[in-house]
Amino acid sequence: MINHDHYIALKTIVRKEANRIIRIWSQTLLPPLITQTLYFVIFGKFIGSQVKAINGVSYMEFIVPGLVMMAVISNAYGNVVASFYGAKFQRSIEEILVSPTPDWVIIAGYVLGGVVRGVVVGILVFIVSLLFAHPIVTHWWAVILFTFLSSVVFSLAALINGMFARNFDEVAFFQNFILTPLIYLGGVFYSVHSLPKLWQQISLYNPLVYMVNGFRYGFFGFSDVNPGICLVILLVLTIILGLVNLFLFKKGIGLKN
Repeated sequence: MINHDHYIALKTIVRKEANRIIRIWSQTLLPPLITQTLYFVIFGKFIGSQVKAINGVSYMEFIVPGLVMMAVISNAYGNVVASFYGAKFQRSIEEILVSPTPDWVIIAGYVLGGVVRGVVVGILVFIVSLLFAHPIVTHWWAVILFTFLSSVVFSLAALINGMFARNFDEVAFFQNFILTPLIYLGGVFYSVHSLPKLWQQISLYNPLVYMVNGFRYGFFGFSDVNPGICLVILLVLTIILGLVNLFLFKKGIGLKN
């Protein structure tokens, strides 16, 4: 049960993360906006004009949820792994670890920091998308819920990466060789149903498919995967990754030299 001291500790960590995001906005907010704008121009305008509508939705509008979700998870993940590994590298994380702050409060603080950046960037990218398309949100509850859960899942994954990483190369390894392929193969730019049968089955093992499709359901009311299944998958991933983080913190794996 959370008490006043826990609340103060949690608020302090989240505030530190939020201040960091604002302080270096040219690194945390501006680059993803430029990148996503280029995606809208290249895939939406240039390539999308040659692609037929999907379920009655123009290709430009179809990729909006995918690009917003791409920005959300990339920035939630990037914020946590960079901040946590930076604190570990500078050994400032030890000040928190030796304090009476419970492990779950530390984890929640970093995760909420990742959620803040993911949500803020997601909103900014959505605003940019209005310059290119006019997507209609059908189910706001789904948009909010899948944005939050997806940010939490990848923030938790980023903490694990930050704990195991021994140098900056290992921090970048997961983002470059695992996260990026998952994003591009997660249905951001296409409908999973348009793939050959074998690749449709393989895609179901990609967690990004459930995040993108659950989020897309919130916009258009349709998705390649049942939104109920998408929600269950994200809840299961949240619980599993949360328990893994608690175990790693308790054992001090990657934290104690």
